[in-house]
Amino acid sequence: MTTLPNRPNTALLIVDVQNGVVDSSHNRDDVIANINTLLARARSEAVPVVWIQHASDELKPDSAPWQYVPELVREATEPLVHKRYGDSFEDTELESVLAERGVGRLVVTGAQTDACIRSTLHGAMVRGYDATLVADAHTTEDLTAYGAPAPAQVISHTNLYWSWQEAPGRQGGTVETADVTF
Repeated sequence: MTTLPNRPNTALLIVDVQNGVVDSSHNRDDVIANINTLLARARSEAVPVVWIQHASDELKPDSAPWQYVPELVREATEPLVHKRYGDSFEDTELESVLAERGVGRLVVTGAQTDACIRSTLHGAMVRGYDATLVADAHTTEDLTAYGAPAPAQVISHTNLYWSWQEAPGRQGGTVETADVTF
């Protein structure tokens, strides 16, 4: 239902599943396993897979924290988009990567739920994409010391509110790994 013309394809986005981002994240191993399940399914169905990698003062390029977790392996033909802001579209080549592949619908996975995942979902929707969040394939760290809710609550709330997202000609929504369709 995307508002982007001539964009019938779906892509799997894997956002910021980097050592320094997910090492202490909630339910880390299960989330990574679910992403791997989706990755295998996307590859078997010739669905574009796009990797997003964040850089910051804490995630310096080429450092160990900046690297993707070893459990997830990118194929050389799969685009890697580097970013410095929460929204994966902001000041990156993501839009052109998706346009080249005729993508109008995104299936979103990764980290951090309350930062880059939310920003990317909203960024996608305002740019005309349909954006589906995989409910059991995103995570966040514990920021309760700073007044945030517990990670499980952050994830649950994000799944709840995104399940109802829509805009004229665009659809949000959440789905479990087992129910993802490309």
